[in-house]
Amino acid sequence: MSHPVSRPDRPDHAEPWAMQLVIQRNKRDPANHIDVLEAAATAVVRLLDDPRTTNPDGAWAEAVAHWRAGWIRKVARRAENKRWDDVQALDGVTATSGSGQVRAFVPGPVAPLPPELKKLQVRATELPRKHDSTQRDTHVTIELNPEVELSTGKAAAQAGHAAQLAYERLVDAANHDDAHAQLTLAQWRADGSRVRVVVPTTDQWAAADRPVRVVDAGLTEIAHATETARAYW
Repeated sequence: MSHPVSRPDRPDHAEPWAMQLVIQRNKRDPANHIDVLEAAATAVVRLLDDPRTTNPDGAWAEAVAHWRAGWIRKVARRAENKRWDDVQALDGVTATSGSGQVRAFVPGPVAPLPPELKKLQVRATELPRKHDSTQRDTHVTIELNPEVELSTGKAAAQAGHAAQLAYERLVDAANHDDAHAQLTLAQWRADGSRVRVVVPTTDQWAAADRPVRVVDAGLTEIAHATETARAYW
């Protein structure tokens, strides 16, 4: 059974929190769109699965738990050269997929932001769509809605949502002694939490029923609540 996710079945915080995602941009040799989405999804999962998050006494545990209790906002920004180097000092996890590199940061208030993040551009992050995914034999696959056109930044956030929900579903099932989930989770971890991002045909999208569905609330780029991504394993 699929479980749509838009605004979670809980109220948001009075002061919203978000996980910031920073995409490395190189104007001379820009990364491929799909590579960036895969890097973003992997970075999100690695941060959530990091001992600093999963250990109740971990340095990131309280912040991640607070963020998860509200809406799981993600904001994608871009940085290059020194600005990319500067954000590496902030708590987070960097992941790479092909030409794409993205750093996911420990969630915090939408405002104020650390100055290293605040100065980074959010809107109109668009990278060239050179080729499809080059990832093979991944344990988790993310599908994007072929009828919805999203910028690279917005799509990276949606891929991050799908990866997070897949991870949380697997962890929950594994904790309830689901042998398949336990094996999949162990293999995914051993593989560095890689994902493959694909765009199915319209017919394939209409016919598929996946365990994770992401329904965007329609706050940015999309005019109304729309299913944007799915994940399966």
